[in-house]
Amino acid sequence: MKKKKIFILILIAIIIYTAIFLIPEKNSPEPETSEKPTVSASTVSERIDYFASHGWEVEEIAGKDITVPSDFSEAYEEYAVFQDRQGMPLREYAGKNARIYVYEVKNYKPENKKMLAELLVCNDTAIASMIYSEDGGSIKLAVN
Repeated sequence: MKKKKIFILILIAIIIYTAIFLIPEKNSPEPETSEKPTVSASTVSERIDYFASHGWEVEEIAGKDITVPSDFSEAYEEYAVFQDRQGMPLREYAGKNARIYVYEVKNYKPENKKMLAELLVCNDTAIASMIYSEDGGSIKLAVN
């Protein structure tokens, strides 16, 4: 059972890593700077409600502690641009410890592909989110 959990966490990490490298729109313009309210994500209920407020039905399947890089690689910069477009404050948390929660999306399965949702949380605040296909991110969507 313990090996299965470790395998699932490793698989999720690989999927997230792959999704970051496959995010399109490399040459996109700088995002507009607009003040967005923070999203509280200190409890399971708040995290699930965040997705529900955008029409996603999710069930938590994993969580893992990570550190947001201080210096973004090209791939992580693309991920950050994706977050900027959603109004998520990922850049403000560079170098900080965070926790990534992964969920199975229950109400959307395009082409019969299992979809996952991720929410990156730092200091009880949602700082990044994304919906993507379990196959390594061939389908990627903003949460909102």
